[in-house]
Amino acid sequence: MVIFGIDPGFSGAISVYRPSLGLIEVHDMPIMKSAKNKTVLNLHGVLELLEREDDTPHMAVIEQVAAMRGQGVTSMFRFGQGFGQVEMAIAAQGLPVHYVTPQKWKAYFGLSRAKDVSRSVASQRSRRLRRSLRGSKMTAERRRA
Repeated sequence: MVIFGIDPGFSGAISVYRPSLGLIEVHDMPIMKSAKNKTVLNLHGVLELLEREDDTPHMAVIEQVAAMRGQGVTSMFRFGQGFGQVEMAIAAQGLPVHYVTPQKWKAYFGLSRAKDVSRSVASQRSRRLRRSLRGSKMTAERRRA
């Protein structure tokens, strides 16, 4: 079994978990600049990360997020557009998909809203992750939590 864990959004990430091997990879969400210099998803990059490597069963788990107070209409539209693009990449790869709310998965692991706590728990569970999650509070690694 290979499980893709997806935190949608331009500063999100895609993790690849291979439980039988005890391996976890974490990749920043593939992004690029549009012709109008706006940050957009690199659709080919997302599709490539979600590619099946072998005949092992694969599945995707995507964080089911909703609009947040204080965010503008344009930014929420762009976020929703990116969320749909990730869903389409999952469908294009023929992956079964499961949705989980942040509240549900964080409660399962006993986490709060603080990303530093999430990062700490993840690094305690895996030495390999510990190296990739290190960094200052402003780095891309912090967002991966």
